[in-house]
Amino acid sequence: MDFTLSDDRQALVDVLGRFIRERYTLALRHKASQDAPGHDQATWQQLAEIGVIGALFDEEFGGFAGSPYDLIAIFETLGHGLVSEPVMPVLMAGTILEQARPDLLEDIIAGQSIVVPALFEAGGRYDHTIIQTRAVNTGSGFTLDGSKAVVAHAEAANALIVSATDESGSAGLYLVPTDAEGVFIRGYPGNDGSRAAEISLTNVALDEGARLGDIALADAAIAKGRLALCAEALGIAEWLKTATLDYLKTRVQFGKPIGSNQALQHRMVEMVVRIEQMRSAVINAAAAMDGNGGGTDTTARDRAISAAKYTVGNNGIEVAEESIQMHGGIGMTMELDMTHFARRAVLIDHQLGDADHHLASYIASAAAA
Repeated sequence: MDFTLSDDRQALVDVLGRFIRERYTLALRHKASQDAPGHDQATWQQLAEIGVIGALFDEEFGGFAGSPYDLIAIFETLGHGLVSEPVMPVLMAGTILEQARPDLLEDIIAGQSIVVPALFEAGGRYDHTIIQTRAVNTGSGFTLDGSKAVVAHAEAANALIVSATDESGSAGLYLVPTDAEGVFIRGYPGNDGSRAAEISLTNVALDEGARLGDIALADAAIAKGRLALCAEALGIAEWLKTATLDYLKTRVQFGKPIGSNQALQHRMVEMVVRIEQMRSAVINAAAAMDGNGGGTDTTARDRAISAAKYTVGNNGIEVAEESIQMHGGIGMTMELDMTHFARRAVLIDHQLGDADHHLASYIASAAAA
């Protein structure tokens, strides 16, 4: 199987990488994360213009890529730059809209609209099927009451895709404008400098067309979101490796670079091995997703993604911790860029299921096979 980038994919990665190096600074990221909406609209528009958002979706829906390997290439590059724009939640929401409301994707791809999923609730941990939010059919539409937890980039969104259970106990997805009466968004900064929000829904009135479909529409979206996070973590790990190696080569102690110490050399080798394990797991997950081809048998896909999320969670944190250790005391300071990459690596483990959750999921899936 050939995993090399196509010419088009390589061209997009090159353009995105150059944009990040030349225009996306950590100072810009820090400033954007301090207050709502938690991202830089000019940056978002530029990402749309160079094709990043369009590359998330198939040509059938107005994009020009959208394969799992495209997602890996994009999100690994975003990880290199610690980009905190709402690319991943838009990927998830767009995956749902592909099947339910493809007419909305044009504005999303153009960077003129942001839609994010609100699928998880307090107490549900990482299970999106545990839903306390209620939808009542009024005859002419629906009313929603409930809450959603840790919704990434909700403050930047024009609309949310909210899961709710109706009177019959059937769980579905609903498109909720963020400016609708009864929607309250309480935003806050994450430990990694990104932003999320708690959502409160009180007697929110929606029209008949707001219901997008059954909760099963979220499965593919969550799978893609997890793959995207794994690829982002891989890009962050690669950045940490390069930064740490450069430090070992330039930091002089007792008249020679500290990288000449054999113990530190061994630790760098271990770091490289962990990163290659991450890469293999991510590629395997993309291959399983690609092999599924949108089919209904998602067992192999979900098992491979759980394996990748587990590997990335454990190894990504190990790489972050080793980077800090080998930098010494300065590695603990917020003034060092590396610290922010390390914090993001830790938080990625907790998004859409941590390592423990995915290990349990993998074991259960393997036992049932």
